[in-house]
This record gives sequence, C-alpha cells and structure tokens, in this order.
Amino acid sequence: MLLLPFLEFCDRIRHRVRLRRWNPDAAWGRRGEDLAHRHLQRAGMRVVARNWSPPDLRAEVDLVAWDGERLVFVEVKSRRDALHGDPERAIDPLKKMLVASAARHFLRHWRIPPDRARFDLVTVVFHPFQMRHIPDAWSLRES
Repeated sequence: MLLLPFLEFCDRIRHRVRLRRWNPDAAWGRRGEDLAHRHLQRAGMRVVARNWSPPDLRAEVDLVAWDGERLVFVEVKSRRDALHGDPERAIDPLKKMLVASAARHFLRHWRIPPDRARFDLVTVVFHPFQMRHIPDAWSLRES
C-alpha cells in the first residue's frame, strides 16, 4: 500500500496533538491502536472499523478487520514501559465477555455467521518498543 508511509506520518502528528490535549494514558492507548491498525494493514488485513461499540452496550471493539474470509475483532493493549508487566495480562474474562458481546452485535447487524469470526490480541510496549500480534487469542465460545 503506497499510502501507508503517509498514514503513519499522520498518526505520529495526531499522537503529538493528543499528548497535548488528552489524558496521557488515553493518548498512548490510542497510539497503540494506531500502530496496531497499520500493522494489520501491512499484514494484508482490511480494517473496517475502529473503536466500534453497539448503541445499547458499554462494550467496545478496538479494531474490526477482514482477514480473507474471516472477520477479526482485535483488542489492543498497550503499556508505556515494560515495568508494569505484559499488556496481555489486562485481558481478563470480563474484558473478553464485553468484547464478545460487542462482536455478537456486530455479527448480527451485518448478518455474518459467528463461525467466520476470530478474536485477536495486539500488545504494544513503547519502551523498549515491542509489538506482538496474537491471532485467535480467544474464541466466541470461550467468552
């Protein structure tokens, strides 16, 4: 994708603006989502929604993307440094249940069979930088 370097540049500019205007934790969390979004694009996935939540639930899916014939619901967890542990530890059963609830709503709304859904996790640690993409991190049945 030829636009990707330009989009990454725009993400960096938006991050600088967010750091001045937003709560720092929210700004860094959104930066992690930006990086995950671009990572998925480089991997050939087509991101179709960001920060999607159904109107009647207090649940949110960070990224929704097509990976071939599979619809992938992606949770992004980020940490500013490695001192506070692995971001993956922040995915508890309640978080999985909330993401799965939002995903079920998305699937029903767009009439997509649940067996075409997958749940991925992308973790980002900024210092020292590390990004990990975990496909099939959990299942719809598990949540």
